[in-house]
Amino acid sequence: MTSTQGIEIIRGMRGLDVVGGDLVEVSPPYDPFGNTSVLAANLLFEMLCILPGVRYDDKVKAVY
Repeated sequence: MTSTQGIEIIRGMRGLDVVGGDLVEVSPPYDPFGNTSVLAANLLFEMLCILPGVRYDDKVKAVY
């Protein structure tokens, strides 16, 4: 799965009764350029945006 596909899956869950999300296994020592950390932050941002009661603005997009 690509990072874009992961973000699309998370965005596709908008409107469902999601109660939480989890991201596992980001290890900064094995990520010398920080790409994995940036992707992890964007995935968590998208997870927070789909929670019920959160206003989602389609004009604000995560950078990935």
